[in-house]
Amino acid sequence: MKIGFVGLGNVGGKLAASLLRNNFDLTVRDLDENLTKTFVSLGAKVANSPKELAEQVDLVITCLPSPQICNQVMDGEDGIINGLSKNKIWLEMSTTDEAEVKRLGKKVLDKKAVPLEGPVSGGCHRAATGNIAIFVGGERNAFEKILPALTVMGRKILHTGDLGSASVLKVITNYLASVHLVALGEAWTVAKKSNLDLATAYKGIAISSGNSFVHETESQVILNGSYNINFTMDLVLKDTGLFDNLAKKLNASLEISPKIVEIFKDGKKKYGSRAWSSMIVKRMEDLNKIDFRANGFPKDLTDNEPEEKGYEI
Repeated sequence: MKIGFVGLGNVGGKLAASLLRNNFDLTVRDLDENLTKTFVSLGAKVANSPKELAEQVDLVITCLPSPQICNQVMDGEDGIINGLSKNKIWLEMSTTDEAEVKRLGKKVLDKKAVPLEGPVSGGCHRAATGNIAIFVGGERNAFEKILPALTVMGRKILHTGDLGSASVLKVITNYLASVHLVALGEAWTVAKKSNLDLATAYKGIAISSGNSFVHETESQVILNGSYNINFTMDLVLKDTGLFDNLAKKLNASLEISPKIVEIFKDGKKKYGSRAWSSMIVKRMEDLNKIDFRANGFPKDLTDNEPEEKGYEI
């Protein structure tokens, strides 16, 4: 299977590297030539346009920062859709809107190609080792056809149902992660002002009913002070906005979601759109004139679990 990958950023670059590391025939495309040069040095080919890439491969993967950018890459004159033909597969691995992936999916189907979505969850450090989780929505037969590629990019692979279902599930999980992160800011504030040893508090939360994946990972770089989660404030604001807008479309009355959007808008205003997303807890540090530093925590997150071949759950 020949694979094309468009978007070699924080997440996409790591997913594409897993394909290359596992000897897949890979063609890449990114506006940053420094990124594509790195992949060429590792054995990948480079396409001059998204359309050219789609013409050369069996499976086209996109992993891009926003639905707007994905639309440009897919639907432009030199876009992926114009390079698709019968039986080719498009896999959207960006976090995007359900309606948008369905809209583009219809155009892919018009080319007699097959649309799938495959958003990931688990953090950049797990994307780097091929141990991230992948949700896949779309036709079951196409899912099974690309499963060998999915199982080197991720460890736990879940087929969620029809096209659009994975995007909804991904937006829900990202929303929950954002809530957990904001709550951690308040939890660390109370821990600090109670004069608890923060390293001990970290362990206590980790073995308690209050534990979360966000605590186990992001609290480490918060306590270190680097805040480096490899994910930026603008991307969280995009994700929380997708969830809040979906709730509005569904006429679902929510209480916490609008507040989370408001908090991250304030974080973006205070620290900038490219600040690490875990810096949202700095709002509490600044407000209370404290910091959440503790010794023994890493500056960057690494996945210490060995790379394993993935599987469908």
